[in-house]
Parts: sequence; structure tokens; C-alpha cells
Amino acid sequence: MTQPSHDAFRERFPTLFETQKPRLERYLARLSGEPQLAADLAQEAFIKLYERGESPDCPEAWLITVATNLFRNARSKESRRTRLLREAETGGDLRESSPSGLEGLSAAGDGRVRRAIETLSEREQSLLLLRTEGYSYRELALALDLEESSVGTLLARAKRAFRAAYEEAHDARR
Repeated sequence: MTQPSHDAFRERFPTLFETQKPRLERYLARLSGEPQLAADLAQEAFIKLYERGESPDCPEAWLITVATNLFRNARSKESRRTRLLREAETGGDLRESSPSGLEGLSAAGDGRVRRAIETLSEREQSLLLLRTEGYSYRELALALDLEESSVGTLLARAKRAFRAAYEEAHDARR
């Protein structure tokens, strides 16, 4: 019967919400550079989980995946809106490329850190930011569709790439 499982999920949901929402929000805030957007997206991810009515095998990974997809959708929508507004203001079509999906990263915090993060691939950014929030290798693997055994290697590469980009940004300021 699905009802007992459904009831058990509803009973466990508040604890999951209390423990995971702050982590998810911080990850999204670092990714977007916009704390209010992060709060909205984290909330929306939890609403989707609640509406699902049952817990996935690894709810933390499920929430990361849903929240990251919501972030991508929000950025894509924002980029289209900005492009259309600019085109309307200039009365023509702009040939410049659209801003990256991570444009918000340079909007807050240490500019050097944000610039270094922007140079990384989306997977490297997610690995570093999620690990900073304390997600386990298993959760990272599930959320980012990776082999758990490769997470350590990929994380080490991401750290090296970040360090190199950070040093380069530092050297460029001199």
C-alpha cells in the first residue's frame, strides 16, 4: 500500500526541510550570487518534493538536481528577457553573445573568487560549491550523474583549476 509510505514521507518531510534547506540555499546563493533567488529556488525545489509525495532514494541529491535545473531555467528566462529588452531599447537586433548562465557570480562577494569560479565548467562549479556545503561524495555523484569512484578525482581537478584561475586573477590585478 502506498498510503503508509506517503504518511511516513509527510512525517519526515519537516526534518528534511529543516536540515537540507539551509545547505541548498547557500549552494544556490553562491551559484547565483543572488540570495533572494536562491531562497525562492530552494523553496520551489522543496515544494516539488512535497508534491511528489514520496522520498527518492537520496533526497539530498534529488533536491540538488531539481534546484540546479530551476536555477538554469531562471537564468535562461532572465537572459532571454534581458536580450529582448535590449533589442527593444536599441530598436535592432544585437549581435553580442548572451551573458553566461553564471553572470550573477560576479555580482556579489570577492570579485576574484567569482571570476575564478566563472572560468570553471558547470560541473566543476557544482562540485566545488556543493562540497563546500558538506555534501558527500555519494550525494555529489547522484546529483551530478557521476560515478561515485570518480568524484574525488574530479573534485581534485576542479580545485586545481580554481586555484590556477584564482592565481591568474591575482596576477592580473598587479
